[in-house]
Amino acid sequence: MTPPRQRLQQQLSAPLPEAPELVLVTDLDGTLLGGATPERRRFYRWLAEQRQRVLHVFCTGRDLGSIARVLQEDEPIGLAAPHLVIGDVGCTVACGASLLPLPLAVEPIEARWRDLESRLVPLLENQPGLSLQPVSSNRRFAYYVDLERFDRSLIGRLEAEGADCVLSDSRYFDVLPAGVNKGSTLLALLEWLEADHATVVTAGDTLNDLAMFETGLMGVMVGNAEPELVAQLPRLPRVYRARADGCAGIAEGLRHFGFDHLFERLWD
Repeated sequence: MTPPRQRLQQQLSAPLPEAPELVLVTDLDGTLLGGATPERRRFYRWLAEQRQRVLHVFCTGRDLGSIARVLQEDEPIGLAAPHLVIGDVGCTVACGASLLPLPLAVEPIEARWRDLESRLVPLLENQPGLSLQPVSSNRRFAYYVDLERFDRSLIGRLEAEGADCVLSDSRYFDVLPAGVNKGSTLLALLEWLEADHATVVTAGDTLNDLAMFETGLMGVMVGNAEPELVAQLPRLPRVYRARADGCAGIAEGLRHFGFDHLFERLWD
């Protein structure tokens, strides 16, 4: 039987680092895309220079089309495609270079969603405070939410049908197959990669990143994290709360976890 890492590699359009010293898993909005432009430019340059030592994974609520737009818009300041992408709040896994979904990871989630989707539609129709996001979301429903009008009892009804619900940044509401989130999908991906968990650092800023931090992996909660996420910090012993925002906060966290040797002169 073909080993999982080899099967994954066969579905990618670009090779992965053979033995990365760091697997860096970053949210996008407010995290990798957060902070002042000079700090972002500096961090993106470092990522580009370390592609054989640092395996970079986007882990975001964005869909693949939106991720493609981010890469195009931020290319002038040096943001390069990652090695791998976890999108749709954990419901999609794709090659970073091509942004093509990886069947090994996506097909099991797709099967769970097919069984669930038709049961959720009647519950979600015409719900006050919810408006569909203009994204081609896959294996989930993605809404903007008005918390003043939203009926929170809906969450219990959706969960009873086999869904998980994530409210984040006080404006996003995602409905996912139960047990599928950024954290669960990341752990599965790390298993396929045969990655040493001691080399993995996650970074995020909103409640949809909480599942990453709950994995027990090292985590960086950037300085501009939403208050509801910060409130969870006491029960997350392996998560470092950075003082700096966005990219500078990620770099601060990497120093905290002892990855200074990877920065060399760039961050002196």
